[in-house]
Amino acid sequence: MTKIEAVIQTSKLEAVKTALHEIGVEGMTVLEARGHGRQKGHTEFYRGREYTVDLIPKIKLEMVLADDMVERAVEAIVNAARTGQIGDGKIFLSKIDEAIRIRNQERGVSAL
Repeated sequence: MTKIEAVIQTSKLEAVKTALHEIGVEGMTVLEARGHGRQKGHTEFYRGREYTVDLIPKIKLEMVLADDMVERAVEAIVNAARTGQIGDGKIFLSKIDEAIRIRNQERGVSAL
């Protein structure tokens, strides 16, 4: 099993969710996040005053998938989220040793 953590632009959430559902991904956790990478934020004016927005709103998706689904899921996320501009996001993959469904204590891939 592999955990996929994807940080994407907020405007790309629906496209990424749709792409993942189309390949059979059933569950995911969606979190609102703020941060920056190479973008370093930007400057805005509000009521005549200048201020720096250095933490940009993002969406973080988390899901744990069977290993045979991981490459298709990564491809779906990249294709749906890519604009070709700085700030498209990142995907992180981590190995998961065990998953346990609390309701009935199922373990492993069947608990996903």
